[in-house]
Amino acid sequence: MQLILHSFDLLLKHTFTIAHDSRDVQPTLIVELRDGGLSGLGEATTNSYYGITLESMTGALEGVREITERYDWGSPEDLWELVHPFLKDNPFAQCALDVAAHDLFAKRSGLPLYRQWGLSTGRIPATNYTIGIDTVGKMVEKLEEFPWPLYKIKLGTDHDLEIVRELRKHTAAAFRIDANCAWTADEAIANSGPLKELGVEFIEQPLPAADTAGMRKVFEHSALPVIADESCIIESDVAGCQGLFHGINIKLTKCGGLTPAGRMIREARSLGLKTMVGCMTESSVGIAAIGHLLPLLDYVDMDGNLLIANDPATGVEFDAAGRFIYNDLPGTGAVLKQGI
Repeated sequence: MQLILHSFDLLLKHTFTIAHDSRDVQPTLIVELRDGGLSGLGEATTNSYYGITLESMTGALEGVREITERYDWGSPEDLWELVHPFLKDNPFAQCALDVAAHDLFAKRSGLPLYRQWGLSTGRIPATNYTIGIDTVGKMVEKLEEFPWPLYKIKLGTDHDLEIVRELRKHTAAAFRIDANCAWTADEAIANSGPLKELGVEFIEQPLPAADTAGMRKVFEHSALPVIADESCIIESDVAGCQGLFHGINIKLTKCGGLTPAGRMIREARSLGLKTMVGCMTESSVGIAAIGHLLPLLDYVDMDGNLLIANDPATGVEFDAAGRFIYNDLPGTGAVLKQGI
């Protein structure tokens, strides 16, 4: 077994701005687990908000190289448990390793990952396409440049309703709103009614994660469902979302990979919460992994590869309805391009 690390600068098609960040380039780390003629791939991007760098991920993974390469782990879940004591402070690194292990393990069986898990893809949710914060005119241009049946609109400005009203003039597509912690409880409640009338499905993380009293108020009075993001990062956060949110958005990089994400999905469903998985502007390596969780989800945000201009991998395509197309290759279906 070989642990191989590949780093890339993903070039964004447009400057991507949310309430607390703006970027044109997204550094990412792709982990390869090579075993004979088979390779498993996983990915995690850097993230300044969470203090994750290429150097921190690389250093963390070098610290578990011997365990990964020498220990005869029997499943991805076994490996996750073995390395977790060493990677618990860097879930992004653990995510990349865990996804690579799942990819490799499924390739050993010759099955697509969802089939190895015993899942059916007969009914899967469509992904949204994200419109980052910009001038209203630029946001309209982004929308018209990429016709799509479902959009996530990033908000957190002093003219949020104006943005949505203007975008609605240019498409009949469904909208989702992500305020990235930028609103107060009163703002979220006041905005929810007009947003519902404008064809918005739900509001994602309107308040800062620490404002539980405010979220309880929003949960009780919002005209729209509210979905947790920053309030639900790791497994222990799921139970606390009951009574504050109608659902949770799980990020593989934040929770540590497919292994804990599966547990979070099961727990959320047992609590009556809607389930969603989101992305972090990964390439097709990270996005393909999300595709295999779709049969377990109510919503998904897996448009990362659509936002970049130099995807180093293949394996992610969508149909006209925004649904993931399974290529039925063994594993996740992601393949690094030749020469990468």
